[in-house]
Amino acid sequence: MVSSSHEAMHRIFQEYPGLFSRVSEVLGVAIGPPASATVMPTDLTENRPLERRVDTLLRIDMEDDRSYLLAIEAQGKKDPDKPASWMYYLSYLQAKYKLPPMLLVVCQDRATAEWATRPFTVGHPQLPVLTLQALVAGPHNMPVITDVAEARKDLALATLAAITHAGDPDIGAILKTLSTALRDVPETIADPIVELTAQGLGNRPAAQQWRNLVAVDLSFYKSSLSEEIRDEGRAEGRTEGRTEGLARGILLFLAQAGIDVPDEARERITGCTDLDVLSRWLLRAPTAATVEDVFAVG
Repeated sequence: MVSSSHEAMHRIFQEYPGLFSRVSEVLGVAIGPPASATVMPTDLTENRPLERRVDTLLRIDMEDDRSYLLAIEAQGKKDPDKPASWMYYLSYLQAKYKLPPMLLVVCQDRATAEWATRPFTVGHPQLPVLTLQALVAGPHNMPVITDVAEARKDLALATLAAITHAGDPDIGAILKTLSTALRDVPETIADPIVELTAQGLGNRPAAQQWRNLVAVDLSFYKSSLSEEIRDEGRAEGRTEGRTEGLARGILLFLAQAGIDVPDEARERITGCTDLDVLSRWLLRAPTAATVEDVFAVG
């Protein structure tokens, strides 16, 4: 079954086709910005029982009238059968559209990313007839963006970077940076970022951290995630549900950072019923070095 994080890792390029030119720069390949991009059909099945579908397929048209096809695959784990499928996709696209194809593989796991980076060959070891070399974006090469100004310069890249670093020990600070960068951004821009980030984090602990940040930092937005959080709050009781959620978020941030929380501090957090106080603690938690930093006055 396809996971939500799998969907987000390739669908973000449908929402922001120009993102590939910035990602390619990070990966060391000079691909200029597109003049336009068209979402293409992803069904590569021929008239036979074998079904093949690429995750996302874009036609990229450049200012100088050159065009190419960009196939984007989200890969969650090593799969020895996948390189053969990728080779099929690229050969088929070249034959059907007569345009040069490129392959970008997006991963959230370093081992999978490093596996996908290596060249794959078909044919006799002494004379391979096909060699596949994909561009790979993952936690091994995507930037860790914890500077708000940097995130604001390119929100799409900051979102993809956050998704690929979903398992990073610094994910709390990464997500806090992104939520702060979205303040004062029009809803039409912020909404898809909020939803793609939530989708990309899947069922990891960081997903709850993001929900808490959306509830505190972006509570005025009307995205579906914001509405879901509000509905949960109403169902649980407005104040009680919100305080419990904020307390859980604080403890999750501290656990993610490996910070020991003594019983007395845990009781102080879970027993607090002041929304303003809990909100302040939640904002401090992603960058705290000790639990005392969360409670600091000022």
